[in-house]
Amino acid sequence: MTTALEPRPSTRARQLAAAVAVAGATALLVGAPLVLGEQGRLAAVVVLQAALAAGWVAATAPAGAVGVAVLALAAGVVADLLVTAADRPGPGAVLAVAGPALLASVLHQMLRRPPRRDVVGSLGATALLVAAACALALLLLPDVAGDDADPAGSPLLVVGAALAAGHLVDAVLPRPAVAEGVGRGVPGMLLAVAAGVAVALWGSGTGALVDVVTGVTTGLVLGLVAALAGLATSFALADAWSADGARPAAGVLGDAVLPLAVCAPALLALAVV
Repeated sequence: MTTALEPRPSTRARQLAAAVAVAGATALLVGAPLVLGEQGRLAAVVVLQAALAAGWVAATAPAGAVGVAVLALAAGVVADLLVTAADRPGPGAVLAVAGPALLASVLHQMLRRPPRRDVVGSLGATALLVAAACALALLLLPDVAGDDADPAGSPLLVVGAALAAGHLVDAVLPRPAVAEGVGRGVPGMLLAVAAGVAVALWGSGTGALVDVVTGVTTGLVLGLVAALAGLATSFALADAWSADGARPAAGVLGDAVLPLAVCAPALLALAVV
């Protein structure tokens, strides 16, 4: 007998799939540099940029979908190359790509065949994916993703743990809901932050007071950012899945990768503090 506290099977399966996808994406970002060095990190970021562009477009079916995906992926790859090729890499290279890419999105709308359906929605999808793809390029900057020699201390593990924990809890207990129709609950938000703190403490080192304070602070900041990023992604996908031609199953990729992109500026901020 189904009770009001149980999520629909499709919602439960989607949350579980998203948790697995988040874990896989995090493992790829942390593990690839251990095997292939900096080229491995670059390859991992490009794979996630492609997965985000393809998955989001398939899930939400924006007008001019092919152009939206191509623009986002091209912007991400160019940002990756500029960051890795710079003698003194910095976030300025990412901003230098995002601006022209958004101008190119207007040209993309002009080149669409009339009647141009949902121009505003298509521009919004392009802006979102361009910003997210460029944000993922920030993970290529020094120290943003952590020390390759100390994968256990990578802040990416904190973010990944928080995101995965939120999805797992929401698969079992999505009540009380943050909002109807989103499938995310208050317990998932709280336990996502708690998971971030736990992983940050685990990776903080010796157990000295300064390490504990650092771990708790890092876990609270990144756990909260990750929880809010995951919630915002679920809101965006819940609205978009009602569009004609949308494929909700493909939204698992967006649920996994977009929050990682949203958290990248927070990782950059922690790296420079």
